[in-house]
Amino acid sequence: MFEFIRNHKRWIQVMLVLLAASFLVVGGMATNENTDSTVVVANVNGKKITQPEWEEAQRQQVDQYRAMMGAQFDQKRFDTPEFKREILDSLIAQRALEAEIERSHLTVGDDVLVSTIQQNDEFKTAGKFDVEVYKAALLNARMTAAQYEASLRRGFVQRQLTGTVQESAFLPRTVATRMSNIFDEEREVQELLFPASEQQAQVKVTDEMVKAFYDKNATLFQVPEKAKIEYVVLDAAAVEGLVSVSDEEVAEFYKTNKARFTTPEVRQYSHILFNAAKSASAADKAAAKAKADAVLAELRKAPATFADVAKTKSQDVASAEQGGDLGQAEKGKMLSPALETAVFKLKQGDISDVVESEFGYHIVTVTKLVPETIKPFDEVKDALVAEVKKPKMSKKYSELAQTFTETVYDQSASLKPVADKLKLKIETLDNVTRTPNPALAQSPLNNAKFLSAVFSDSVVKNKHNTEAIEVKPSMLVAARIAEYSPASKRPLAEVQDIIRIRVAQQEAASLAKKAGEAKIAAAKASGDAAGFGAAKVVSRATPTAVNQAALPVVLKADASKLPAYVGVDIPGVGYGVYRINKVSQPAKVDEVRRTAEQKEIAERLGQVEMRAYVDALKEKAKAKVIVKTEVAAADTKEAPAVK
Repeated sequence: MFEFIRNHKRWIQVMLVLLAASFLVVGGMATNENTDSTVVVANVNGKKITQPEWEEAQRQQVDQYRAMMGAQFDQKRFDTPEFKREILDSLIAQRALEAEIERSHLTVGDDVLVSTIQQNDEFKTAGKFDVEVYKAALLNARMTAAQYEASLRRGFVQRQLTGTVQESAFLPRTVATRMSNIFDEEREVQELLFPASEQQAQVKVTDEMVKAFYDKNATLFQVPEKAKIEYVVLDAAAVEGLVSVSDEEVAEFYKTNKARFTTPEVRQYSHILFNAAKSASAADKAAAKAKADAVLAELRKAPATFADVAKTKSQDVASAEQGGDLGQAEKGKMLSPALETAVFKLKQGDISDVVESEFGYHIVTVTKLVPETIKPFDEVKDALVAEVKKPKMSKKYSELAQTFTETVYDQSASLKPVADKLKLKIETLDNVTRTPNPALAQSPLNNAKFLSAVFSDSVVKNKHNTEAIEVKPSMLVAARIAEYSPASKRPLAEVQDIIRIRVAQQEAASLAKKAGEAKIAAAKASGDAAGFGAAKVVSRATPTAVNQAALPVVLKADASKLPAYVGVDIPGVGYGVYRINKVSQPAKVDEVRRTAEQKEIAERLGQVEMRAYVDALKEKAKAKVIVKTEVAAADTKEAPAVK
């Protein structure tokens, strides 16, 4: 048992976290219930949700995604107002559900709770529930039994409530069948294409037509405004040269934080165990202790036989096979405090007295001892210089940021004063536009807020500096326009050849459509299928028999009277005419797929029902968002802004 817990400690911890995953938000709130914070982000049922609770819920959710996504995790995807608001909505929903559970006096019996825990295979030894394994697993997950059992109880009650609501969603069989029939429906069609290219010879494009297209589509020929800008940047690189640290400061930091550079002593150890659970009788414990004493007496006479004795007499089956080896131990990280005390008293090769722990009686030996090591100062000095420098740079940046901001504003006619004062270089950038340029990708100068400031009236018309814009953390930029070109329209003479081709294509497509519509009219009158291609069967399940642009129109066309005809503009081709001869269901229905479809539809209906129910509970609980976010407007003007 001891070996099982040691080998599966991390796995059991993850398992416990996952079992309580649905209630991490609730658990986080519970621990912060008595927070002194006065920043309230929402009220539900008269109870506050505070800023720390919200931030903790965000952190927990991000940690879960990080664990699930591994190397694919991208923090930027979660640093958004939308994600933060989703978490807040989740907190509010949880509180509203809790309020309803409290009003409805819903609970779950202790017998259900006990049964669930005892039936969990991860808490069993040899197929039976083992209370010591259960306690050890909770210990490694940093949860008390009360916390874990409370989370299970909440889970049962919430599933009882939400499951009832979701199951109330009703999908009539006739509706489900109709929806599946629509998906399966097959239409036998014939296609007749009228390529636009065949109409080109009839097209005559005049200068008047070119001018009309030019005037009607002015936005196609706009040249956006652009500017050549000068700019200065205040960032960590600009500050670094202004900050220094002494060797004495670095040495003192090393001395104060020596524990960080210390690799603790590690001991390889083995044990021989005689099982005796805490719940065992006094007689059983005495018998186990007597066995341990007898084996210890043998080992005192022949210490070198420890591994052989462990293989034959240790009741920790897993480690016995390895001669009692339990791996490496570090002080403060062992599962049993009693064993830790014993292990770290021994010298290499020594054998302990009999040690009692929560698992029984042990005899312990240290087979290998790796002493504590400390990285020398010279090895870590460069890294320490950067670390000691960091807070100084932060402080210096704050000082210079204020100077930077004030100078570019107070002396707005030029960037030279701020560049001279802070030893910054004035850079230039050409072809800057009002909207971010994909070619600049993640460049700080491609920041939408910065570009908006560059093209503001004050900067464009009055030739002022922009204000200091924070384009990313700890990076301020200010700019001014050196050269400006307003938005303009390309001359007709410059684009007329392109327009002539475009108009010719449009006219050819129009003639193709007229020919197709004439064919539809004639076919409807005569019922004649002349000119149409071979009959093909199309459906939503097999969509490739006809041009993909035509498929949605063909499948939606009124087929109450057959044959039916429909025409479709096909981009890049011309005009297609389709004759629908027959509408039917497939000879063999895929019942497995239909069952899956109906289940999915029912689940989605259940989700809709659940969302509506939660919304009703929020209203019932008088839920109110107080915080201002970039996603939703604040309910109060005094609400703090949250980025």
